[in-house]
Amino acid sequence: MAPATDTHDVVLVAFGSLSDPEPHQRGLEELAVRVGDMLPGWRVRGATLGHDGAVARAFEGLGPDAVVFPALMSDGFILRKVMRDALVAAGRGDAPVLRPLGLLPAFHEVCADMIRDALTNNRLQATRTTVVLAAHGSARGPRPAACARMLCGELERMTRVKAVTPGYLEEAPFLKDALAAAPSPSICLPCFVVSAFHASSDVPEAVDESGFTGPVLPVAGSMPGVAEVIAQEIQSTRQRGAA
Repeated sequence: MAPATDTHDVVLVAFGSLSDPEPHQRGLEELAVRVGDMLPGWRVRGATLGHDGAVARAFEGLGPDAVVFPALMSDGFILRKVMRDALVAAGRGDAPVLRPLGLLPAFHEVCADMIRDALTNNRLQATRTTVVLAAHGSARGPRPAACARMLCGELERMTRVKAVTPGYLEEAPFLKDALAAAPSPSICLPCFVVSAFHASSDVPEAVDESGFTGPVLPVAGSMPGVAEVIAQEIQSTRQRGAA
């Protein structure tokens, strides 16, 4: 980790929610604190795009070399357009943007560990168990779904479960349909960054409407290991840049 006298700046940026921005903003700020605890000498802040002015406020007082870590599950429209526009509006259009959380192999390992633990805790046999990956998807482009399918393939390979299939909030196959079609036994893994509206409303609603009775795991981004994954990616990127 960076020495305490070597100060660097990073802002974690997630999409959040336009209709209920506060819980997402608080969740990301809490994640930023946990990441900062693992990066002595760094100033780490969190901002959601759905919270008006949060990105600009997060950069206040930070140096010109501050970088951005996308707390996102894909590198689609939100990263390439919405986040870029917000950075430009905040006067930080030139800020380096790191790889998003959902594309990091270390994050995939966190998700795989969740599945392995769920299999053990529920006494399920991997080769007979299906995992439904609850993901956001997007009506604005194919990239988020493509990233989710890639993660499904990785998790299937890493855990040796029967299958890992996606269910989306914003496109077909919709989560409630994927859950309804899942054979028994099945597990639902919500693949979001913070435990806010999607976890407290969208996922339970899909579970109720589908009649799904299998275990529903915590939000992947809420796992303790995620802060370490982000801290390691930030630090390793800095080291590569200094080499």
